[in-house]
Amino acid sequence: MIYADNAATTKMSDAAIDAMVACMKENYGNPSSLYVVGQKAKEVLEDAREEVVKAIGADNFREIIFTSGGSEADNQALRTAAEIGKKNGKMHIISSAFEHHAILHTLKRLEKEGFEITLLDVHENGLIKPEEVAAAIREDTCLVTIMYANNEIGTIQPIREIGAICREKKVLFHTDAVQAVGHIKVNVKDDNIDMLSASAHKFHGPKGTGFLYVRKGIPITNLIEGGAQERGKRAGTENVPGIVATSVALTEAIENLEKNAEITKVKRDRLIAGLKEIPHSAINGDETNRLPGNVNFCFEGIEGESLLLLLDDKGIQASSGSACTSGSLDPSHVLLAIGRVHDVAHGSLRLTINEETTDEDVEYIIKSVKEVVEYLRSFSPIWRDLVAGKKQFIL
Repeated sequence: MIYADNAATTKMSDAAIDAMVACMKENYGNPSSLYVVGQKAKEVLEDAREEVVKAIGADNFREIIFTSGGSEADNQALRTAAEIGKKNGKMHIISSAFEHHAILHTLKRLEKEGFEITLLDVHENGLIKPEEVAAAIREDTCLVTIMYANNEIGTIQPIREIGAICREKKVLFHTDAVQAVGHIKVNVKDDNIDMLSASAHKFHGPKGTGFLYVRKGIPITNLIEGGAQERGKRAGTENVPGIVATSVALTEAIENLEKNAEITKVKRDRLIAGLKEIPHSAINGDETNRLPGNVNFCFEGIEGESLLLLLDDKGIQASSGSACTSGSLDPSHVLLAIGRVHDVAHGSLRLTINEETTDEDVEYIIKSVKEVVEYLRSFSPIWRDLVAGKKQFIL
């Protein structure tokens, strides 16, 4: 089996598993309790928080709130900015058309509550221009939220430049960094980030655990009420084993980040080169300014669902887009945002590899995709019409 869907989730590292199990056995107390077992759990919880602080370049532990994952963190960040904006008579939010649905759906809810939402267009290369962010900011703008790296096509946005613009114009800046943290260098101070969302299972940590960074001085709006946990900002007994495993996985990822990124990039580039040999195919997003392990292609004349099923038969696990929308038959909103037409967007494939992917894996993936695409095209009426000239090729 070749696992090539690391953007959906990653395998937990051995170090994270060991830390999680040890915590379950030794530090099982409730960290809100005053007796020894509870205070031991509190101690490992705060040690984990400090590790996260160091990993993303934050100032202190008060800036980190542990959550159930990236979606919760996104929701809390947007709600926080909206509440601040509402109090100050600022009801305008800027984002992009290809954000994760945790952002887009929350923005739709805020729109119903009276906020005006501007979704910036994404260019064909999958990038947002800082100058277009600057031009969209108004006197009543309370938030700019732009993802650090796209979950489908892997393009890395000019976050530092966008953050600097927001800082200069005194507008809060949030980034969904779920795909970026642990894979590329992220530093909240250097990048001028006010709020950042992350999820552990994207960097070899456990599912169901994530965190929200909120710069000191920003009053946080609660999503969950009912207790004093997380300094009263997120009620509910903390998932201490999950949080400890998160800190271990993140520390491990940061320590090996440059080495793993270089190893993965070489394999990514070979994969891109091999798939580009397929006629009437195209890479989605910028070819080089993308996450180290992300490869996303469209193949004209086929359906992505059939491609995935046949690759699965060959032992290759991949996806056609975000795992959060894998049950949808609609084409990816990300691909539509960068200008792919419906017929082409339907024939997409996302392969997300990592440092454990071997050269042999890469060659087998290239060979298998070529075979499956040729097979699917052999009985596709759309492909027959294209070859016969009844329809025009797009790619």
